Amino acid sequence: MKKYITILISGLLLVTAGCDGDFADINTNPNSAGSNVFDPNLILPTVSYNYGNMMTGYTGAILFQSMWVQVMASTSTGGANYYSNADKYVASGSTNSYIQSVWNDGFSAASRVNQMQALAEEKGFTNLAAVGEIWKVLTLSFVSDVYGDIPYSEALMAEEGITQPKYDTQSEAYMMMLSDLETALSSISESADPIRNDVLYGGDLSKWKKLGYSIMLRMAMRLVDVDPSTAQSYVQKAVAGGVFASPADEAVLVSDQNNGYANSSANALNVTDDVYEVRWSDKLINFLKSSDDPRLSVVAEVPPAGLAANKDGSVVGNNDPAVQIGLPNGYDLKGGDKDISNAPNFPGGTGSGDNLAPIGAYSRPTAIYRDRDAPVFILTYAEVQLLLADAAVRGYGVPGSASAYYAAGVEGALMSIGKFGGESVSSSAASAFAAANPLDTSSEESSLKMINEQIWATTGVFANFVESWNNWKRSGYPELTPVNYSGNFSGGQIPTRQLYPASESTTNPEGLSNAISNMGGDNWTTKVWWDQ
Repeated sequence: MKKYITILISGLLLVTAGCDGDFADINTNPNSAGSNVFDPNLILPTVSYNYGNMMTGYTGAILFQSMWVQVMASTSTGGANYYSNADKYVASGSTNSYIQSVWNDGFSAASRVNQMQALAEEKGFTNLAAVGEIWKVLTLSFVSDVYGDIPYSEALMAEEGITQPKYDTQSEAYMMMLSDLETALSSISESADPIRNDVLYGGDLSKWKKLGYSIMLRMAMRLVDVDPSTAQSYVQKAVAGGVFASPADEAVLVSDQNNGYANSSANALNVTDDVYEVRWSDKLINFLKSSDDPRLSVVAEVPPAGLAANKDGSVVGNNDPAVQIGLPNGYDLKGGDKDISNAPNFPGGTGSGDNLAPIGAYSRPTAIYRDRDAPVFILTYAEVQLLLADAAVRGYGVPGSASAYYAAGVEGALMSIGKFGGESVSSSAASAFAAANPLDTSSEESSLKMINEQIWATTGVFANFVESWNNWKRSGYPELTPVNYSGNFSGGQIPTRQLYPASESTTNPEGLSNAISNMGGDNWTTKVWWDQ
């Protein structure tokens, strides 16, 4: 049963309530009781949703990273000109708002976790405090990967009087986060407090530990170029602790639109202009078609002919793999040299007259991406196995071969696509596909290329666009050709970070100034520490 709740924290919180009801049953008066009777487990659903909301939708992921890393594409004119931020790196009227969303949402989410932990510690709930630490590290590492240096050691300490926390360098923050994660995981005990009201794992502590160690693995693999010895050390710790062992372990967060917890990406993709404008890129479609990937018919469709059908998200398109065509990045509908009609192999529009859809023959996401109850894929078994394959290629001492990890990752990716709730790939088809497309082991570089292209495609079709972008920054794969559209804000290069929010110049000017100096600038193409 879905059990999302709204928790409004302002000094004293909610009264204890049963955790088996729906929203209406367990949402109670926030002013009716103090912390002595409040169960901090009640905060866990909101904490979980906050992270999922931060990594999806208009917080930036669809409007920035989905197209920066060429998973999606858009002609971004007409009503949906806000996609110029992504497809062409050209500012729209809301770009400054999008810039700050992950920062504001991330620190707000981490603050909520911190409040949950404080209440848990008052009650001796050591497991809930540890789960909170896993979630806080997950949240703030996400923020750091988007911006670079962030407050960490002094963050979330306003009650202690620190309202202008110092920015830790990303290298310092990462080391602290990895250490904090390790400490939290070692403190989890089956004999301590049970985790209740858990919408992610139903209170299963063994799965929380697997999530924590899988997060550790992903963070460690960020460091392969900048600090390979630390990367290897934490990869080995993660494997020894126990990462995801099957798709049943992965962190896939349910959504609940009826109670106000809709999938934010689906919210965006239900906007009429977005239904029409947002298409899969030719880079992704060509990748899936090159191997007859069975996910193609699950994720892509060509709408029926005409502008009206193209703007109608309730109309089912043609998902035959043979007709799928990806939209090339960097084109518009303005009639000039960048007009989509001038793109190589332009297939022509569909419909005619006032019902002409110039981009109608290009593939759009299927209805599973417009389902507001669609889950949010936070971290999957497939991604973990592919990262282990990468680690094995680098000789990091993980058990098993890169080929075996790669096959498990590919098979897991195909199996988990069914969790969206639409079509699925059978286990036999997934196994056959993995067997027919083994890892290229002819050279280390060939293996790394194949592994990381698969991470890009897999996280992309799971709508985890920021992770697609982060892993591209880390690995350099797939090889992407930047769009150099007139008036772009990144010098014709794919952005490698988001700018710090303008508000930081007044709320924490010294910290911001130090961070900008340390990072060598506050630009779209400034690189975060681990991006070498």
